[in-house]
Amino acid sequence: MDSVSARTIAETIGSQFHAVHDEMRTQVEGLDRKALNWKPHPDANSIAVLVFHTLGSEREMINAVRGIATDRDRAAEFEIEADAADLIALLELADGDLDDHIAALTAHDLTVPRPRGDRPPRPGLEWLVRNYGHAREHLAQIELTKQLYDAER
Repeated sequence: MDSVSARTIAETIGSQFHAVHDEMRTQVEGLDRKALNWKPHPDANSIAVLVFHTLGSEREMINAVRGIATDRDRAAEFEIEADAADLIALLELADGDLDDHIAALTAHDLTVPRPRGDRPPRPGLEWLVRNYGHAREHLAQIELTKQLYDAER
């Protein structure tokens, strides 16, 4: 892969992650703490947990693609409670981190197999695409959780 192709891929993926962040921001804005931390079922996740977990996974993934070690407490992501301001601030931080990582991605990062946690190594581009799908799935869960919360009221 040449550097022009790598830049095009990186910028395209970056814009798609930003779109997910924007849609999460739209879902979160205006919701009170009760709505953001409500669970439709005891074994389900709240909107706050879904945002926090999605961004934690994204951070770990992009660091792995770039070959940067990351400490992540995945289990703690499922215990979080937050208000809209907390989540918006987290999304803003994620946007900035994403911009920095996308700008630094190389063809090497996209093509060389990289380990991620205890998972077998995969090319960086595969990690990026898989994680984008993961983020979209959780965005859909956020939208559904918001609909269920509204139906309960």
